[in-house]
Amino acid sequence: MKRTELFTRTEKSIGRDIVSKNAELLTRAGYVDQLMAGVYTYMPLGLRVLRNIENIVRRHMNELGSSEVLMPALHPKAIWETTGGWDNIDVLFKIKSRTNNEYALGQSEEEVVTPLVMNRAPSYKHLPVSVYQIHWKYRDELRAKSGIMRGREFFMKDMYSFHTSQEDFDRYYQLVKNDYLNIFAELGLTAKVTEASGGSFSEKVSYEFEVLTDAGEDVVYYCEACDFCVEDEIAKVKPGDDCPRCGKGVLKEAKSAEVGNVFDLGQKYGKDFDLGYIDEHGKKQFPIMGCYGIGISRVMGVIAEKYHDEKGLVWPESVAPYRYHIVMLPDEQNRAAAQKVYDALGADNCLWDDRDEVSAGERFADADLMGCPVQIVVSRKTLEEGSVEVVSRSGKFDKFMCKLDELNMIVERSQS
Repeated sequence: MKRTELFTRTEKSIGRDIVSKNAELLTRAGYVDQLMAGVYTYMPLGLRVLRNIENIVRRHMNELGSSEVLMPALHPKAIWETTGGWDNIDVLFKIKSRTNNEYALGQSEEEVVTPLVMNRAPSYKHLPVSVYQIHWKYRDELRAKSGIMRGREFFMKDMYSFHTSQEDFDRYYQLVKNDYLNIFAELGLTAKVTEASGGSFSEKVSYEFEVLTDAGEDVVYYCEACDFCVEDEIAKVKPGDDCPRCGKGVLKEAKSAEVGNVFDLGQKYGKDFDLGYIDEHGKKQFPIMGCYGIGISRVMGVIAEKYHDEKGLVWPESVAPYRYHIVMLPDEQNRAAAQKVYDALGADNCLWDDRDEVSAGERFADADLMGCPVQIVVSRKTLEEGSVEVVSRSGKFDKFMCKLDELNMIVERSQS
């Protein structure tokens, strides 16, 4: 992608109403644009980051054997009345049409997915089943804040599984738990599996995947010696206590951001809709359901909160909009060399600052703000040696000079 083909631009300052670091950086760098509190447009670069996160999550869900679907975001009132959610879920957006029919904007999909699956699973032989979608969700938050980490409209992966026994659900939960940890690691995040209240989704204890960050809205107590972690609201321990799990570590308190969750829904939704399956003895039973979420847009915000410095964003390679940012100082000779680099590394891997009217200082400042992992500097000085300069935005490797006829070295050395 060439900068001259982008309609977006970077900003030196933003409005005072944007207070979170992720919103500030993503807005200044041209990744997102706030339409109103809690609602954002994802600009071309921001959309590429969002899609990269989405595709990592999708690959893992497919490897789990879950089937991808795309369910409606507009739901009839009747299904929410069936489950009791219409009157009991305060964040539910409710819409009245000109025909006087009432609808809900989906803040979760249990009401849709239960009939969808169970109408197609009449026998125990059809279970277990797992389906997922990656779609927009809507919640009537009273105070939409924290940038894209808490919005009224957000992008989410939600998966639902249906089982004939608690044991089979527990088995599947362990698979998802391990996969979630691998997903977050691939995204550059270390997540802690945290006991939490099930809230409106479940009366049972649920599990959230929390990333420690000062920008988070949750408070957890965790052990550094093992993987014990619990939300402060349901905790029977306090900071300074010995870890109840390993007995070796001392519990610490930290702020955290939720990036994923899993709920044991029990048999509630099957019973609500009176939709079950026939077991091996010919009797009707209701499935045990699980719900598994990952906030795709929220993860993007958490990554921005974690990976930045005083100059701007520092994207992990797995989610960066482009791996390479070609910083070309304007000159015909430089342009020819930059074109060679661009062609060699591929347009889908490179963001090329091919603008003519911009100063060198602004180019370097933009490159740092936008945060692509590898910067490739093309100038008269570098071309005196027939080379370009290669710089790691994160300091992963020492900068080096690369000959124009050895451009494969950029890939080899920057990935080692």
